[in-house]
Amino acid sequence: MGKLVAGQWFNDDELRALEQQQYQRTNGKFQRDSAQFRHWVTLDGSAGVSGIGGFKAEAGRYHLFAALNCPWAHRTLIYRSVKHLEKVVSLSLVKPLRTGEGWVFEANTAKGESRFTDSLLGLTALHQLYSKADSNYTGRVTVPVLWDKQQSKIVSTESADIIRMFNSAFNDITGDTQNFYPDALKKDVDELNEFIYRNLNNGVYQAGFARTQAAYNEAVANVFSALDSLELRLSESRYLLGQHVTEADWRLLPTLVRFDVAYFTAFKCNLRALRDYPQLSRYLRDMVSLPNVAKTIELDVYRKGYHSVSPLRNPHGIVSIGLEPAFSLSSEVKHV
Repeated sequence: MGKLVAGQWFNDDELRALEQQQYQRTNGKFQRDSAQFRHWVTLDGSAGVSGIGGFKAEAGRYHLFAALNCPWAHRTLIYRSVKHLEKVVSLSLVKPLRTGEGWVFEANTAKGESRFTDSLLGLTALHQLYSKADSNYTGRVTVPVLWDKQQSKIVSTESADIIRMFNSAFNDITGDTQNFYPDALKKDVDELNEFIYRNLNNGVYQAGFARTQAAYNEAVANVFSALDSLELRLSESRYLLGQHVTEADWRLLPTLVRFDVAYFTAFKCNLRALRDYPQLSRYLRDMVSLPNVAKTIELDVYRKGYHSVSPLRNPHGIVSIGLEPAFSLSSEVKHV
């Protein structure tokens, strides 16, 4: 996926030796980098739980950069949709498949703007945004990115933080008071988030990117142990924490909608399909049917994206026919 080093872009070939050293240090296990930009948009612009202040919630001030096939970015697209932020926070989508330049945009054409053109800054590659924010930046270039148009700064590249901003910071502007992180459930949500992240959100990637049999075996066992646990939990409640959707549900959903069409084949998470779990399948259909959710889901993008060319996992770029998912989408859905 490439990387910026002191503001200069290096492609995968140039980074391969460094990456190999990292895998050797972890005995073949995949490890995810941490986000470096973690400021917060708040109601009055005061500092949040990390970073600096100066980011007041205002309509039209912020812009979200996202990718359709990235599950971390999908969280933010869901919140932008269900919290009615489309007219408050503008959006640019990168092309679904990365290139040697990482996440990129299509150029403007004479026929008009593509869905994957950056209409805000006219960028051709997302790494240009990171360099614009910090000319000496070193690190991965990831989505999502929440951008402050007023100060020309990156607010955050951490999806977990962005969805909490979207949950409450703009409520006075939108009038939407849905709260997916209520005080009474914060401890339970946090514990579930950690369990879901470790074993599922990131667990499927640990399986798919494993470089040793032992690392893969361990990751797959964790994935299906977690699914078994959630199946039991959902036999006793409609959603993960009762009768109302919480942040934990929204953080689980992007992994579930990709499971049968992508992770089952591309990441070899194939002990069972998600549709083999009755309660998880029921739950998934329920979640997808909630207002403004289906338009954030694009199964064909996931199928093609996860089966794109990879020197190690899929050198010929063969797209698996795969499984029919445990839910269906109306052909009339208009996507984000």
